[in-house]
Amino acid sequence: MTRIVFMGTPDFSVPVLRRLVEEGYEVVGVVTQPDRPVGRKRVLTPPPVKAEALKHGIPVYQPEKIRQKEELDKILALEPDLIVTAAFGQILPNQLLEAPKFGCINVHASLLPELRGGAPIHYAIIEGKKKTGITIMYMVEKLDAGDILTQVEVPITETDTVGSLHDKMSPAGADLLSETIPKLLNGEITPVPQNDDEATFAWNIKREQEKIDWTKTGHEIYNHIRGMNPWPVAYTTMEGAVVKIWNSVKMDYKGSEQAGTIVKIEADGFIVATGDGTAIKITELQPAGKKKMDAKQFLLGAGSNLETGVRLGDLNE
Repeated sequence: MTRIVFMGTPDFSVPVLRRLVEEGYEVVGVVTQPDRPVGRKRVLTPPPVKAEALKHGIPVYQPEKIRQKEELDKILALEPDLIVTAAFGQILPNQLLEAPKFGCINVHASLLPELRGGAPIHYAIIEGKKKTGITIMYMVEKLDAGDILTQVEVPITETDTVGSLHDKMSPAGADLLSETIPKLLNGEITPVPQNDDEATFAWNIKREQEKIDWTKTGHEIYNHIRGMNPWPVAYTTMEGAVVKIWNSVKMDYKGSEQAGTIVKIEADGFIVATGDGTAIKITELQPAGKKKMDAKQFLLGAGSNLETGVRLGDLNE
């Protein structure tokens, strides 16, 4: 029986772990991030992978830093034949990478060498890609740079958000892992080195990246909003207050108004000029201190006095 240690943290990782259990592999331990405070009340909450592991009675390890000797020794003591990671969140030290007989493999949510890093699903949408995919590769101490074992493409539709694409990518990762592990254990895969010259990066999203830049094209802004939904959510400012923008639609519009200007108000949303003379309609938003709502609800309530000519994004932060 192949002894597997699984490492992962968010929702993306859960179907991958579940598949290993369902297919009868001996998962001798799960390594995940420590419990973190969540929400306004800062309730200490376990990572999704921990919750899944406990359902199956698998021992859970939650090192703050996996490179610390004490934490590393605990994992090495499990004597894994194979380590499988999926969105774990830490780079593994070489001592751990070299320990398992069959190595360490990672389920990564992009078609490497494109979009190495922690936010590949976000960037695939922000950059307007028509497809992305799952790569399973050997892990090395350099970020997502190991030899590729297998890949599968996942199409991106014009209306996909991070949430909907995530929900396609996660099971695709589990399916690809199901195909890959038996071939790997039987020596039937020839690893393919990545071309570092073709590498692009998807660094974790920072607060300043969430803000909508209305001087960009309508297509870029539309992709930006999709690429932040449902987390961390794009935002702008409206009459001095921060407003999160959850959803929009592209409009057949041409004008010369200043970027960010509300040019028309309709029953189901308000239309905003963008940097290339096109416009998008805001259809779902969240005013500060309120719940997410559709634009129709907003315009009947808190936004009932909204007028054309108001410019979004004026407040410097």
